[in-house]
Amino acid sequence: MWRLTNVFKEALRPRLAKLYGQQQVDRLLERIALVAGRYNYLEERCSFDSPCWDEHSCILITYGDMLHKPDEPGLVTLERFAGDFLEGIVTVIHILPFFPSSSDDGFSVVDYRQVDPALGTWGDVECLGLKFRLMFDLVLNHVSSKSKWFDDFRGAVAPAREYFIEVPPGVDLSQVVRPRALPLLTSVTTVKGEKQVWTTFSDDQIDLDFANPDVMLEMMDILLGYINRGAAIIRLDAIAYLWKEIGTPCINHPYTHEVVKLFRDVVENVTPGALLLTETNLPHKENVSYFGAGDEAHIVYQFSLAPLLVHAIQAGTARYLTRWAQSLSPPPPGCTFLNFTASHDGIGVRPLEGLLTQEEIDDLAESVRQCGGYVSSRTGENGKEQPYELNITYFDAMQDVARSDDLEWQVLRFFCSQIIMLGMRGIPAIYFHSLTGGRNDRKGVDETGMKRRVNRGRWKDEGLRKLLADPASLSATIFNKYTELLRIRAKMAAFHPDALQVVLEADDGLFVFRRLPVGGSPLFCVHNVTGQQQPLNMQTLMKESQARYFKDHISEKECPAEMLVEPYQCLWLEKLS
Repeated sequence: MWRLTNVFKEALRPRLAKLYGQQQVDRLLERIALVAGRYNYLEERCSFDSPCWDEHSCILITYGDMLHKPDEPGLVTLERFAGDFLEGIVTVIHILPFFPSSSDDGFSVVDYRQVDPALGTWGDVECLGLKFRLMFDLVLNHVSSKSKWFDDFRGAVAPAREYFIEVPPGVDLSQVVRPRALPLLTSVTTVKGEKQVWTTFSDDQIDLDFANPDVMLEMMDILLGYINRGAAIIRLDAIAYLWKEIGTPCINHPYTHEVVKLFRDVVENVTPGALLLTETNLPHKENVSYFGAGDEAHIVYQFSLAPLLVHAIQAGTARYLTRWAQSLSPPPPGCTFLNFTASHDGIGVRPLEGLLTQEEIDDLAESVRQCGGYVSSRTGENGKEQPYELNITYFDAMQDVARSDDLEWQVLRFFCSQIIMLGMRGIPAIYFHSLTGGRNDRKGVDETGMKRRVNRGRWKDEGLRKLLADPASLSATIFNKYTELLRIRAKMAAFHPDALQVVLEADDGLFVFRRLPVGGSPLFCVHNVTGQQQPLNMQTLMKESQARYFKDHISEKECPAEMLVEPYQCLWLEKLS
């Protein structure tokens, strides 16, 4: 049997003691040795020298069945499309949950260890992994009410009869922070009578009890199993809500952070190089707390960026974006941000708390409604419903309602937001619909009653290929421009995740920052977030006078130090000698 090293044991001991008590530590170390021993041969599987961690790094976010071809599993269709159009452009593919599921487009997992037969097989997943690094979701906060685990809970069958959280009647749960305006508890029938179980997100998503070490060990085995199946990055879904303690807010619990540290210790000792990403759609300070002291997540989502970019473009000011970006502390060594604008979920509003006023947030929500989107709400501390999430495709969020029929103008606004995201420190992640010009799927919302469906439409493979072959189509316009930007970006060391970032003071219409790679020359990223020309004086901005000309790597043109930046124009400027 593979044995834990003494160093590894000593790292785990205090974590296990804190979570489960000193008397459990030796037993749990033996159990962890059994779990880890099945996967220790994966030591050389991943590396920070891989395309997961350099200027080439780029993640595509997609469902396994984002593309449909008759009589063909979605993962097979996705693999062919990605090979034809994205090889050498995208380095990592994040396949959203592809396991058997009962709701929420995959996030109500029935069986963590199987691939949904409608999507394909593990062989299909591994085939995709031959050309791209992969990212999987570990949906560890909750499991489907249709899962065997929950069936065993209802039937009082060991061990899963202890996997869930029962709450007796009359318990005060008023302190619990709610992500949605839905009931926290769900009544279920069991062989022991009617029980109230904890359901943070929906009555089909039953929260797991991580105070039971058997649950933690199950998830540790599943996590390492995913790496065995080809995952270079593991996304810890809804991790902020993991640990429940009645009488507390049950969000960002200290023991939740301890679980992330425990998983980090295991990954770095058993499968070094695999990366953990935490999904915490929360105010910025809470979000970045999941870096810990460089001992928790390797990667943290930059959740404030997406709504701030919508605000900047819609309001025509970079003031709040600049203020927030200037406040960012560099991530700890070996850690970075994941920058994105769109995903399968909507655009979170909570990350704007403390950055915009409630009135400004409400105005932003109204602008999304005017662009054909929806607004999801939650119950705030005052008992009133407040915007929680903006549900819209990111392209349609860039519509100018005063010029709603002007697609060229909308494309300009959209790429301004995307180029800002691509330039910022971290690893960029692009949702399939952002890459292909997906529009609001209002029909999907009407059919399902789910607002998130507006951004979860599926493409017919043949139809999308025809659009991409037509240079005049919106999809081709966006795809070709986006992929060209990614090719340019991949050649520039200034966009390495570890390259320094300094946000500069500029007029409110401009968002400007400098990226500085180790041993390289600085790159100045300039973005006009308004519909008017904006004056730019690089000598004043740089507080130096010798640089008179710059090369813009986006347009491949030479630019003077003093110029007018066109509406929504973006520049990647390097000083010319």
